[in-house]
Amino acid sequence: MSLNAYFARHAQTLIGSLGRILQEPLAALMTMAVIAVALALPLFLNLFLQNARAATGNWNEAFDISVYIDKQASESRLQAIAKQLRARDDVATVRTISAEQALAEFREYSGFGKALDALTDNPLPNALIVTPSIVASTPEGTDALKAAIAGITDVQAVQLDSEWVKRLHAMLVILRRVVLLTGGLLGLGVVLIVGNTIRLDILNRRAEIEVMKLVGASDGFARRPFLYSGIWYGVGGGLMALILVAVAAAVLAAPVERLALLYGSEFRLQGLQWAPAVVVVAAAAALGWLGSWLAATRHIRAIEPS
Repeated sequence: MSLNAYFARHAQTLIGSLGRILQEPLAALMTMAVIAVALALPLFLNLFLQNARAATGNWNEAFDISVYIDKQASESRLQAIAKQLRARDDVATVRTISAEQALAEFREYSGFGKALDALTDNPLPNALIVTPSIVASTPEGTDALKAAIAGITDVQAVQLDSEWVKRLHAMLVILRRVVLLTGGLLGLGVVLIVGNTIRLDILNRRAEIEVMKLVGASDGFARRPFLYSGIWYGVGGGLMALILVAVAAAVLAAPVERLALLYGSEFRLQGLQWAPAVVVVAAAAALGWLGSWLAATRHIRAIEPS
């Protein structure tokens, strides 16, 4: 068989399986709707997690390390230390705060402006705010980075709330695992839903499959239309899941915006991006294919011409 004939036959089977699904649109829509609900829940949880990270200015900023430089060190030394830290793989950003800038900010926000006027010297040192990279934003990573910074010459003190880091990291791990476990369980549900749908379809077409085997068709040939049907169910369910999540995000956008304004934030709820949406549809198609393959392989093998 030539390559063109091979692809033509698969394209014909692909279109034919779609046509067979469309012959019973209500049943197909119900199956896709169940798949969509199963996929929408972990998808919405992941969207919630992404928006929560955006709302908090990216959670790895909560792991910021305050580095205080010796008062005898010059401004050029401050910049040299900052440059040295920026070159590290476990550092995302480094922000320099001069002693004068720190005093000005303290004067503005502390309410002790008049008392500070009585000072003859600036008691505050030059400082750096070091944000670890996402990979290093763990209790172990931040402790290692803190120890490395403390060993740099002219660094007087390094401050990090280790307990808060551990609590936040534990919460992040729990949230990520909840999303993964939910997605895994509901993905298994999609496989079972498609598998059961394909099983019923095979039973309804048992006579047709027997005839195909009588004329010499292999199990793989008889199974092919059902595999493409599973893919169509998965794609349809994935697209419907994207619509459900988009509608949910649109419904929540206004209340979230009002809540953000109460806290003086300009945060806006972010919807799904194109890349994750494509991944969701592709994953749904893969789950549909897996469910149909499991069902078709088992049941078609058991059918023998009488």
